[in-house]
Amino acid sequence: MATAPICRRLDPRGGAIQVFYRRNEATGRWGIASRSSASEYVRDLIRRDMERRDGHFLQDAILTGYRDLAAGRVFASSGDFTADMCTGRGAE
Repeated sequence: MATAPICRRLDPRGGAIQVFYRRNEATGRWGIASRSSASEYVRDLIRRDMERRDGHFLQDAILTGYRDLAAGRVFASSGDFTADMCTGRGAE
């Protein structure tokens, strides 16, 4: 049996995602019961992924700052963040 192209399998109006959505709609598994359609479910998955990525970016930036502080990579700020970064005092 030939496999459908990925664009058809991922189309929330039909294909594998629609089958998955319909199969789990009645049980409420995967948070599907609170979504009105497969398209809304896919949009919610994308939104959650974007929020998770933003959180990881922020966490990495904070940890980098702590590592700089622990390594003694600090300088007196002029109060103008952009100017401090342009002078290279804030970067190595």
